[in-house]
Amino acid sequence: MNKLVLTGAAGRLGSYLREPLSTLCNELVSSDLSDDIGKLYPGERYQKADLANYDEIYALLEGADMVVHFGAIGDEAPFEQILGPNIIGAYNIWEAAHQQGLKRVVYASSIHAVGMHKKQDFIGTDVPHRPDTFYGLAKCFAEDLASMYWDKRGMESVCMRILSAAQVTSTRALGTWLSYDDLIQLVTRAIDTPTTGFSVVYGISDNDRAPVDNSKASHLGYKPKDNAEQFAEGIFRDAAPADTNDAAQMYHGGPFAAIPLGESGIATMNIIDDSKKT
Repeated sequence: MNKLVLTGAAGRLGSYLREPLSTLCNELVSSDLSDDIGKLYPGERYQKADLANYDEIYALLEGADMVVHFGAIGDEAPFEQILGPNIIGAYNIWEAAHQQGLKRVVYASSIHAVGMHKKQDFIGTDVPHRPDTFYGLAKCFAEDLASMYWDKRGMESVCMRILSAAQVTSTRALGTWLSYDDLIQLVTRAIDTPTTGFSVVYGISDNDRAPVDNSKASHLGYKPKDNAEQFAEGIFRDAAPADTNDAAQMYHGGPFAAIPLGESGIATMNIIDDSKKT
């Protein structure tokens, strides 16, 4: 490719994507709201842009072949806060991509789009939306937007429903873990698969306890290599007893299924900030 755009480049997941994405194109344009993101990789440049500002996003995508869209508020928040970057921002990405003639949007969706399905249900990529939060609702909007832009305008999208792309610190993550290496492979397959149409795939590693089914996304060629079972002994040794009255343990959305709408889910989780440093 000539030009690839990455939004959310200043985030933890973005920090792991920047270097591998820079090797897939002549020019990687990384973007976020920060004034800068430090040292750049060869072939990478930084362009600050506000997702809620259509003109800035239109300019960001000029001349691009694809956009890898990871930018958003990455937690539950009041609807008024989610609306700009996560909902209006999604529209701005797809509409600007269409107007600029991009081939495909690769989108960081989330398990929270279907987070109120019961955990014992081994759900596939075709289950109905059941969002657990305003954050998850915004992911549903973006997935439906992506589907509509394929049906009505012929622009491809791959919506990656990421589960737990962080260090394994809970029993839930033994099933939901997505390693950074597998994240990179997933995004790469979403980019280099020749044709995708509108596709949904779960972002999850090859875990023995995986609660979701990717069989209908096999056309993407994503074959995760890591397995959270390596952490199981230590996690179970330190875990509190299971509680079947706890929604966080009973639904796919985990802690996001249990929190009140508008309140942070991240605050209830032990997520370690191990962002990659350039």
